[in-house]
Amino acid sequence: MTTPKNNMAQEKRFEFGANWARFLSVLNEGRIQMAEESLKRMLDVNSLAAKSFLDIGSGSGLFSLAARRLGAKVHSFDYDPQSVACTMELKGQYFRDDADWTVEEGSALDTDYLKRLGQFDVVYSWGVLHHTGAMKLALENVASMVREGGALFIAIYNDQGWISQYWTLVKRSYNRNRLYRFVLILLHSPYLWFGRYFVRALTGRLSLDRGMSLRHDMLDWLGGYPFEYAKPEEIFDFFRSRGFRLDRLKTCRNRHGCNEFVFTNAGKGELKAGAAAQYA
Repeated sequence: MTTPKNNMAQEKRFEFGANWARFLSVLNEGRIQMAEESLKRMLDVNSLAAKSFLDIGSGSGLFSLAARRLGAKVHSFDYDPQSVACTMELKGQYFRDDADWTVEEGSALDTDYLKRLGQFDVVYSWGVLHHTGAMKLALENVASMVREGGALFIAIYNDQGWISQYWTLVKRSYNRNRLYRFVLILLHSPYLWFGRYFVRALTGRLSLDRGMSLRHDMLDWLGGYPFEYAKPEEIFDFFRSRGFRLDRLKTCRNRHGCNEFVFTNAGKGELKAGAAAQYA
């Protein structure tokens, strides 16, 4: 896993919540259904009834909403107050006064807060932990939240070597001031907007697979800082050593973007049994 050498926690962060607030203006039933299908496909379920679902870094609240509509008892939290407000807005619109959906402000790095929450059947954190400024600690904390036999669904930025280092510089600079932001948007518009955006627009693919919006996703990509990344095998090794079994993997191959992982907390006993069988 690669962490930029500067102290990211002390630098200016991207306003994720402001971007999510703009995204809510384009959220519709079709996007919500796409989010539901994403959860069902990756978790290999048709329903989350009787399951507890923890959404770490809930952002817009879309996937908390999807999980609740699939029957889960949901706990959502985010570090960004504007993101918390977005999630609260969706809850108020679709599940007002629902005791089975809790929304709070909290951090994936706050070990004491996480301990108070306990463990969950499904822990979900898509594209979040690499934005904390301390991804390894966040991964460690997330592992402790999954009850034995439960599922962990995370997505982490792909390590592209020098290309990822380039994007680290871009993202850090983007958040320094408005002048840097204007220049970087201008420089990258041919690729991000006039390239990807118009090709997808012409082919009717502006809605991404998870119900996301390409326009808001690209802005998140350009400015999303703190920024860390890892090779798929690094994430696999990290969780395997902690008793997790990889059930599903969706990589972005050698492109930029997130690799998606679904693990099961198999427990240390099963891990040791598997290792013994391997060397028998």
